[in-house]
Amino acid sequence: MALVRELFPEFPDYLAVYEAAGLVTDRSVFAHGVYLSDSELARVSAARSTIAHCPTSNLFLGSGLYDLQRANRWGVQTSVGTDVGGGTSFSLLRTLDEMYKTQQLQGFPVNAFEMLYRCTLGAARYLHLAGTIGSFDIGNEADFVVIDYLAQDIQRTRMEYLRSAGDWTTESMLFGLEITGDDRNIAATYVMGRPVYTSRLQRSRQTEPRVGRVG
Repeated sequence: MALVRELFPEFPDYLAVYEAAGLVTDRSVFAHGVYLSDSELARVSAARSTIAHCPTSNLFLGSGLYDLQRANRWGVQTSVGTDVGGGTSFSLLRTLDEMYKTQQLQGFPVNAFEMLYRCTLGAARYLHLAGTIGSFDIGNEADFVVIDYLAQDIQRTRMEYLRSAGDWTTESMLFGLEITGDDRNIAATYVMGRPVYTSRLQRSRQTEPRVGRVG
């Protein structure tokens, strides 16, 4: 940022350089956004541009924390990104876990449904692809994963505890998956409606002999 100020002293801030080049539009996706001023957030919001929040990269590099609550106040569209440069995982589940923790550090416990929305339908809408991907609406491309939300011992233990406490809900199930989930929870992957991956556990279940009972 200091270098940009040096190279373009005629511009008031970093974002203005992009604006002068016609690059701040409703089809622009900017990574990180950890240093944006209120003025820049307001202009990103007005342009309907998107910030891709990449928490594993921010934590790994120690480059700063994205303030989602502040961005929400300005009406900024925020999606979730798995940054390949400084990030530590391609898994959106692992990324959502880090997203929750980075926001919790700033006093903003993100709702489980908001986190899911920002990496599914929300992201599709921001990319102008809501009629193609991001949901199970009729006519959309059938690109999706099948998730086993109790694939790990810790998840089963958590479910048993919450059920005993009378607190097992759709939200608590989803939140548990987001903070403990990883590739072990992916039972299958479909691309354009065709299976391209099935986990070992899922394959073993499909080949297990089934015992029926009558009477």
